Amino acid sequence: MEPDNTFSVAIVKPFGPSIVKARLPQSLLDQLNEYTDTIITDEEKLKALDHGPYLAGNVNQEILLEEEFMARIKWTEFIGTICNQWLKKTSGKELKGLRIINSWIVRQFQGEYNPVHHHAGHISGVAYLKVPKHMGNTTQQGKYSNSNGNLVFISGSANLFSNSAFEIQPELGDFYMFPNYLDHAVYPFSGTDEERRSVSFNAILDPEASTY
Repeated sequence: MEPDNTFSVAIVKPFGPSIVKARLPQSLLDQLNEYTDTIITDEEKLKALDHGPYLAGNVNQEILLEEEFMARIKWTEFIGTICNQWLKKTSGKELKGLRIINSWIVRQFQGEYNPVHHHAGHISGVAYLKVPKHMGNTTQQGKYSNSNGNLVFISGSANLFSNSAFEIQPELGDFYMFPNYLDHAVYPFSGTDEERRSVSFNAILDPEASTY
């Protein structure tokens, strides 16, 4: 008897953290770049807003966003809107409140990197403000992929039908949000003097967040 090949197949993924992907509005992207370009021309302000000592990154400049600036561009409102959609789609719940712990700019240049780490708060995120046109070649020719400058998320260990790493190639304006505990890293890049610029944040959800 011939096997019956007419059955349907469904793939269910009930486990593991989810990641949100959205787009940064052009107005926000422009304001964040203008803010950064202004700060880096003011040596005194750049020193006062140096957030590098508190972060894991092995990069030259990590610049704290001032609360007044975040309020002016409605940064919390933007993040809250996306987070609310995330909650609705994953749990059917509504976001009751959100507070940004801190938010900062990462200016990464060739040879610099971010080691594996996780963040504080409940949720974290990253958006790309500048991306080099080319981030160098692999050392060995013929490699099937090039991870230079990529963001990689890591969860658990590799198993049959399940990967432990999810790699993202940065694209200008892309915005990602993820649980604070999700380990991640950024690979170094080479072959260019261009800047890889991003903005990151840590945030706390309302007091009932533990029920989400």
